[in-house]
Amino acid sequence: MSKIGLTDIDDQLEQRLIAKLAKVEDLLRSHIKGDYPLVVETSRHLVEAGGKRLRPLLTLLASEFGNPDSKGVIESAVVCELTHLATLYHDDVMDEAKLRRSVQSANDRWGNVVAILTGDYLFSKASDLLADLGPEAVRLQAKTFERLVIGQISETQNKDKPDLTVENYLKVVSDKTASLIATSARFGAMLAGAKEREIELLTQYGEKIGIAFQLADDVLDIASETTESGKTPGTDLKEGVPTLITLLVKKSNDPKDQSLIEKLSSQIAESDLPNVLSALRKHPALSQARAQLKDLAKEANEILMKLPEIPARQALIKLTSLLVERSR
Repeated sequence: MSKIGLTDIDDQLEQRLIAKLAKVEDLLRSHIKGDYPLVVETSRHLVEAGGKRLRPLLTLLASEFGNPDSKGVIESAVVCELTHLATLYHDDVMDEAKLRRSVQSANDRWGNVVAILTGDYLFSKASDLLADLGPEAVRLQAKTFERLVIGQISETQNKDKPDLTVENYLKVVSDKTASLIATSARFGAMLAGAKEREIELLTQYGEKIGIAFQLADDVLDIASETTESGKTPGTDLKEGVPTLITLLVKKSNDPKDQSLIEKLSSQIAESDLPNVLSALRKHPALSQARAQLKDLAKEANEILMKLPEIPARQALIKLTSLLVERSR
């Protein structure tokens, strides 16, 4: 495994990515310095916890289809990561999460108000960077933020809908999760001056793997241990957040599933959570979700094959595989 988490990619590309991810990390940390120690401490909390940095990596890979050294590429990568981090603070408040990236969540450590305001602070810092990237970049971020909010509101509304379909769920996932991942790819290609066709293809690819990324999270919420996923297994399950797996179970006509479906249709008691998790881990819905994830990955790679055959394309194919493998 290389330092950026991708195996068997072009050596020169890998070295460029390592160097540029270091610049992303430096700007990310320096940009949230300020005169208020508590704000700096809370906003650096998840930055220091690490993370996959998927969005900046995708921005940098997409920039390879133009001039990767163009002004604004590094800044846009940081914008995407700041936006992502801000949403995590808000998500943890709504989910009442105790863990994030294997560390205590901000809301559990400092309370909900501080966590929410820290998320708002990070959004403001992202906007500050955006101001220098031009009106097209600002408009792209605004549209992305609109989708993020709509996705979150839709997810909240859908908690109480017994007739939620898989199709409607995937639309929510597209807005809430895939929108920012697609934008990460679009920023890189757009600011690097890639051709319009390549910008559109990379955006489509980002949308596909964004949905796949969430479906992998759905699987991890059921199948993983705390040390594997960085958050408590069953978090979405306990909060009644619909996932692909629970929706597939609810579609079952097997009489043996009725007891499980009833439990999934109401608030799950903390004491009953291990039993429900155990039942879901044995259910065919888990395998069906993994199969749908593989189908999405295949569609994403089919989009990539329409792009020029450069080392970055092969690296993106490796990235797609990595998203699937994390759900095993």
